[in-house]
Amino acid sequence: MKNVVITGSTRGIGFCMAKEFLQAGCNVTLSGRGQILPESNHNELKSLETKYIYIQCDVQEKASLQNLWDASITRWGSVDIWINNAGQNTPYLFSWETGEKYTANVIKTNVAGMIYGSQIAAAGMLKQRQGAIYSMEGLGSNNMIQPKTILYGTTKCALTYFMKGLARELDGTGIIAGRLSPGMMLTNFITKTPDGEQSEVISEERFKKIFNILADKPETVAKFFVPKILSNTKNDVQINWMTNRKAAWRFITARFRKEKLI
Repeated sequence: MKNVVITGSTRGIGFCMAKEFLQAGCNVTLSGRGQILPESNHNELKSLETKYIYIQCDVQEKASLQNLWDASITRWGSVDIWINNAGQNTPYLFSWETGEKYTANVIKTNVAGMIYGSQIAAAGMLKQRQGAIYSMEGLGSNNMIQPKTILYGTTKCALTYFMKGLARELDGTGIIAGRLSPGMMLTNFITKTPDGEQSEVISEERFKKIFNILADKPETVAKFFVPKILSNTKNDVQINWMTNRKAAWRFITARFRKEKLI
């Protein structure tokens, strides 16, 4: 039985992974910016309420992440798996059109928050002499450039570099640092702007065509990730859902599939 902490786990892939870990018998600390876990989430997890806690956390603040670690240690006794999942997007605009607030938030959440979380988890896991740290990759992690998303892509490129470096620094300590690569998923992260409005990207026919070929529901990806995470013992691992072979097969068979996600 593992003790798991997931940042940004009140919706999307974070919440889906939390459910999968719980169903696998793990103890889970969920977190988000809200003071309490949303009622809809609580209702879904009601039968497992002794196996999870919710801690309010703003990943832009290192002290808030330290509190997340400390509260998890107090409740579970140790943290075996820490997942930096909290992420922030920007409006679908060219970089020079993106406002300062959105620019600052994507950097503070996706880069600073991920680094703060990794620092806290690494320091704590070195004391307990075991543990695994994972961070969520995204568009930009493979150096692909998509206009109007380059601020987000820059943060994910930085995330990949940092996690590879962290794995190098932790080599030989018994602590694992790895990356989760989910591919494209149907979540509000894609379909909504940071302000909750419908994103302009989903009205672009080219994007919709590619998305409907390559994207999956977060539940599908979570079911793939969690067993891999629980069984992994390798440092500097990338757990990749949408491999090149799988993507090629999706394009080859696209004409035969009727389901459209958007």
